[in-house]
Formats: sequence, C-alpha cells, structure tokens
Amino acid sequence: MAPMDLRSVLLEIHTALREASIAHALIGGLALAAHGAGRATSDLHLLADGDRGDDVDRILREHGYECLRRTENVANYVAATAERGRVDFLFARRTYGRAMLERAALHTILGAPVRVVDAAGLIGLKVQSSSNDPSRRYLDLADIDRLLRRGAVDLSRVREYFRLFDREKELDALLSGDRGR
Repeated sequence: MAPMDLRSVLLEIHTALREASIAHALIGGLALAAHGAGRATSDLHLLADGDRGDDVDRILREHGYECLRRTENVANYVAATAERGRVDFLFARRTYGRAMLERAALHTILGAPVRVVDAAGLIGLKVQSSSNDPSRRYLDLADIDRLLRRGAVDLSRVREYFRLFDREKELDALLSGDRGR
C-alpha cells in the first residue's frame, strides 16, 4: 500500500479551505515539525472555525473524502485511496480553540505556506487529547517534552492548559527533567 501523499493533500485541502475563507491551522504531527519537534505522521490534522463545520464537510466530500465520524467538535474523513489518506478536523468553538486559531502563524510545511498553531497551543491540545484518551498519554507527553525542549514556548499558557485538566504535577516533572520513565 502506498503511503499518504501528505504534501499533495495538504496543498489541496489548504487551498480549498482558504478559497472558502474558512479559518484553519495545522495541528498534529506536521505542526510539531514546524516547531522543530517533528515525528513521523501518516495523516493530516487541522483546527478549523467551528461555525464552518458544514462548509468543511461539503468541501471534503467534494474532494472525494468520506466522513467517518462527525460531531460538533471533531470530524474525521478518509479517501478511497491510501495516497489521499485521512484528514481529521478539530473545530474551534470555545475560547481556547478560537484563540489558538487567531494566534496561528504562517510556516512553510512541505513547500506550502500554511498557518500553524503555536507550540503552547499544540501542547494544550495534547494535554486535552491525553486527558480525554489516557491511551495517548505517553505519546502526547513525549510530543510535549520535545516542544518544551525547543524553547520559545509561552509557559504561562502551557501551565494554564495543564491546570485545566488538574495535571500541573506532570508539567512540573517535565520541566524539572524528572520524566518518570
């Protein structure tokens, strides 16, 4: 099976969302790479304006994707071919998500200029993800650790995200170098 052509899919989906004036930004593995903390990834993850979920759905379907699951907060799409792969959306509806979308900055990813959520925002999403799904905890903490080690992270915002999920002790352990592994 051929791997997903991330560059082609990123360009296609980003262009379609931009042309529809849908605010969006890269999150997930490719976004980690933009902040120097990359890891292998095989799908595309985007944060998008939560008020435009119906438009996102229409665009993905028009581009040949089937909706696997869609709620008010997330949507997952898959193409019929492996080269086109999977595209996941998190919809920014609450204050934190909307602020992440507003703070997203332009980066060149796989040769495409794309807005990317900042490192503190990515950490916040990883704290939320691993709080909602404990099976993701070790992978997400490893990603958080890499982002923290890269520096230039707004630690007050990071601490706020950990506080929201009553996980400040984990942040303290990461910052002190006591990773408990």
